[in-house]
Amino acid sequence: MTRKTLDCRTAPNDVGCTLALSGEPDELVAAAAQHAVTVHGHADAPELREQMRGLLTDQGGEPGVSAPGAFVQLIEFDTDRIGEWDAIVGRWAEAIGAQRTVRWSVLGTDRDRAGHHVALVEFPGYTEAMANSDHAATAAFGKELQAICDGEPRFRNLDVRSVQTY
Repeated sequence: MTRKTLDCRTAPNDVGCTLALSGEPDELVAAAAQHAVTVHGHADAPELREQMRGLLTDQGGEPGVSAPGAFVQLIEFDTDRIGEWDAIVGRWAEAIGAQRTVRWSVLGTDRDRAGHHVALVEFPGYTEAMANSDHAATAAFGKELQAICDGEPRFRNLDVRSVQTY
């Protein structure tokens, strides 16, 4: 049987857990359920174990790598106050808590255009992205981001069509 991996980073969690487990599927689901009860405060129920079984990936699968069907939002903005970004994101993450649907994000600074930045934010799909956008914590994030920007942030909404790892 193929070894599988289950990584807490692939599912929103309010404790910031980064634990990854691997093993045979049945053993892995049992261990992950125990972890979910002990660390995340879930009740051990058939629904929890079924959800975990759906999160299993082939060993070696990277949780930070996207997949077709996912949704990525690209945010371009200009600011000379980029040092405030992490605090703004931290306040958003704390405010949204367990309702967070973001899987991962990357912030980049353009080497050729001083003060120009790009953030990529990945969601499991469009529906989850819209739930995130509709949350009051995200509205507060948007206001804080706007306050440090020179001009309006620009958003691009991207459906992930394919993914390659190298």
